[in-house]
Amino acid sequence: MQLSVLYFATLRNLSGVKQETVELSDGSTLEALRRRIAELHPALAEALPSALASVNREFAFLDHALGGGDEIAFFPPVSGGENEFPTIFRITENPLDLNDLVAEITLPSTGAVCVFTGVVRARTARGQAHETLRLEYEAYQPMAEEKMRQVAQEIRQRWPTVEGIAMVQRVGRLELGTPTVLIACSASHRDTGVFEAARYGIDRLKQIVPIWKKEVGPNGESWVEGAYRPGPEDLQA
Repeated sequence: MQLSVLYFATLRNLSGVKQETVELSDGSTLEALRRRIAELHPALAEALPSALASVNREFAFLDHALGGGDEIAFFPPVSGGENEFPTIFRITENPLDLNDLVAEITLPSTGAVCVFTGVVRARTARGQAHETLRLEYEAYQPMAEEKMRQVAQEIRQRWPTVEGIAMVQRVGRLELGTPTVLIACSASHRDTGVFEAARYGIDRLKQIVPIWKKEVGPNGESWVEGAYRPGPEDLQA
């Protein structure tokens, strides 16, 4: 299949071209395209891992499956000026490290970090009380990360004083007592809405980020479904 590939800013300078056509086998992913681009333009090899990408003018991730005629753009993080703050969103199978997460969103101006952590519990009172042996989490990763980005944007619109924002969800098999999700917001002071922002982050994640959990207990297993149904107001602006 043929793909239209565009380069911007420093990536255009390194590649020496603004736009080109690249051929890949059907079903190739964005990651495969990135490898091919590095072969075609060795000067891009060091810049590509930190570059952003879009497919048909929407942000895309490495496991995105490409189709013939797609327009793919590679570019550095968008210019944000002096007030740009760290924003982290991840879906991971790795253990969650609270200290590392807090460090990533702590700036010289930071005086408060509010963190919410979800944990696998052994007993659930929701509905009919029951016991849980473990949880299994699954995510629609590209969309989940994009919706996490949306939640972060909503937080910044409501609480402009928030500095760093982090949302990290663990997937896979999780045993009792294991942290499942971390939502953290940092700010210069505790009286800046940082508590409310973190609470909003986890509530919103539960509403619009496509992540599901399966409860496994002594009497069997079942997927836990929520009641919230997204509407037009939940689309990303």
